[in-house]
Amino acid sequence: MKTTDLQWYDLFHLNGTRRDFLRLSSSVAALLATGCYRGGDEWSLDSVSAYPFTLGVASGDPAPDGMVLWTRLAKEALEGVGALSNPVRAHFEIAHDESFTRLAQTGSTLATPELGHSAHAEIVGLDPDRWYFYRWTVGGEVSAVGRAKTAPAVGASVDELRFAFASCQHYEVGYFTSLEHLSREDVDFAVHLGDYIYEYAEHDRDTVRHHEGPEIVTLDQYRNRYAQYKSDPALQAAHAAMPWIMTFDDHEVDNNWASVFAQDDQSPEQLMLRRASAFQAYYEMMPLRVSTVRNGPNMQVYRRLNFGGLIQMNVLDTRQYRSDQPCSDGRVPTCAKHISPEQSILGSAQRDWLFEGLAVSDAGWNVMAQQVMVTRLRGETDEGDDTWAMDKWDGYPVERGAFLDHLESTAVNNPIVLTGDIHSNWVADLHTDFDDLSSPVVGTEFVGTSLSSGGDGADMTNGGRATLSHNPHIKFYNGQRGYVTATVTPDIWTSEYKVIDKVSEPGGSLSTRATFVVESGSPGVQED
Repeated sequence: MKTTDLQWYDLFHLNGTRRDFLRLSSSVAALLATGCYRGGDEWSLDSVSAYPFTLGVASGDPAPDGMVLWTRLAKEALEGVGALSNPVRAHFEIAHDESFTRLAQTGSTLATPELGHSAHAEIVGLDPDRWYFYRWTVGGEVSAVGRAKTAPAVGASVDELRFAFASCQHYEVGYFTSLEHLSREDVDFAVHLGDYIYEYAEHDRDTVRHHEGPEIVTLDQYRNRYAQYKSDPALQAAHAAMPWIMTFDDHEVDNNWASVFAQDDQSPEQLMLRRASAFQAYYEMMPLRVSTVRNGPNMQVYRRLNFGGLIQMNVLDTRQYRSDQPCSDGRVPTCAKHISPEQSILGSAQRDWLFEGLAVSDAGWNVMAQQVMVTRLRGETDEGDDTWAMDKWDGYPVERGAFLDHLESTAVNNPIVLTGDIHSNWVADLHTDFDDLSSPVVGTEFVGTSLSSGGDGADMTNGGRATLSHNPHIKFYNGQRGYVTATVTPDIWTSEYKVIDKVSEPGGSLSTRATFVVESGSPGVQED
């Protein structure tokens, strides 16, 4: 047996048809809804033709008694032994120690060809609030070692929890140096807020690295793009170091998509076909529970995770259920549709679920982990007219107002919003009326920059400076790359903005650009 050198501490153009869509919807939905494979002969391999764990290992969605373990078997490892069309049994071990001398649990699951020979094991029966080590074996080969921590017991008193959040990792324009540093952070888990991949075709200009092939639209193309990203050693190290809580934004499907509406000239039917392929590949490649997946182009990723009595985390989806962006998907002046009460970024079912959960939560801190900026981000044309970023919550001001009013009227404990998407760092107070700074502050939004998207960036840009002047509720801006760590106690929330000096070449150094705190029971953020 052998192991990889990587350890957790290192480092269409649319050519589908309606028939394709219906076949994908029915066969994959049946498989995912049951979690069982129903066709073909199972293979338990004694050997493989190549190392099968080239895309690493991962864990996700920590619970008090377990988590999801993930890997995906390489095509090259299976085709030489004739197993490419068959379900393959993948075995896992979970231990109290890195040398695996004190096993806590062993088991196996099927990696099926319908799901690209990805393996998802939903673990139960572990102790709460403790670290475990895990690894996979197939055909006599052993994966890299990963580690994962279970959540604290339900309602337990928690003295401190530390985690990180990040988003937007465009492979072509920057190295994943931020993830290399993140893999060495002393955190309990990490949250990825979307744009895990970018769907774009290979650029015809100089970039740091290159995508392979055209813009992706088919299942095989999405699979290959994820495989390219997951081949990165820093990304593998970050996944192996800690459990991840995942949600998607737009680039996992198509830039600025909204419900059934594409940014370009795809019809709704074409986008739904594309979504089915994108969502299947997303599930295959992420440490997600089978309960997150539904039919074809529909996948429910909004969900709630609890960390003792300290944090309730509401993971949101601001893409799948939203109304089409009003006026434009860019930054433009208002129009009639912009202020329509029918406009929604959450959709009615998700909004009701969120509002009801917040109203009854007794957690010390109530977190919304989501994609696009909630706080108002007013701009201005050359003629002095106000402009709004219609792809963000600015495009849905009536629903944003209802959300902020709900936080106030139900006296939600310590609301915190975590956001990605915008490729820059921001900190803002959430007022019930952004035009009146004396109006109640009902929460704080921490917006994290990109991991690599946008290239090296700069501490301050002209755009950032102009935006700050129009939005006095915003307390901080920075345009570099990096991630945010949060240290949470019953009394105080501390967010540290970690930035990288460069991603255009390897070896970027990490520093803490700013630190902000929120005191429990005292809405409003302060720089530490």
